[in-house]
Amino acid sequence: MSTKEQETTMETVQLFGYDLLRNDVLREILGSEHDAILYWVGKSLARKHPIETMEETFAFFEKANWGQLSILKQKRQEYTFELQGPWMTKSDQRCYQLEAGFLAQLVQNWSETIAEATYVRKRGSVLIDVHTDKGDSV
Repeated sequence: MSTKEQETTMETVQLFGYDLLRNDVLREILGSEHDAILYWVGKSLARKHPIETMEETFAFFEKANWGQLSILKQKRQEYTFELQGPWMTKSDQRCYQLEAGFLAQLVQNWSETIAEATYVRKRGSVLIDVHTDKGDSV
């Protein structure tokens, strides 16, 4: 087996374990509150791992194995991020509330205003929209 094949096999094994915990075990433990809890866990993680820049955010997502993150649109009160990963196929049932909550908290930290996030699935990616409320500072 070549080094490249070994790396691919190792990556597949790691992704399987991660997906098993995230998609099956957490759903079993959290039940109907799964999505809401993941959102708030994402916000909590962003408070524990403060990030100052977009580049640091992109690197964090890669390191956490959450996928490749990019910014599609940035306005005064709105950010649109795109998240991509090799697991994002038609059969992907993953909830992306963890990532949405994480980004909402980061934007809230950066803007010093309340921020909330939602996401939608697109073919091969997830779009995460983060909105801030300039009238509601933290």
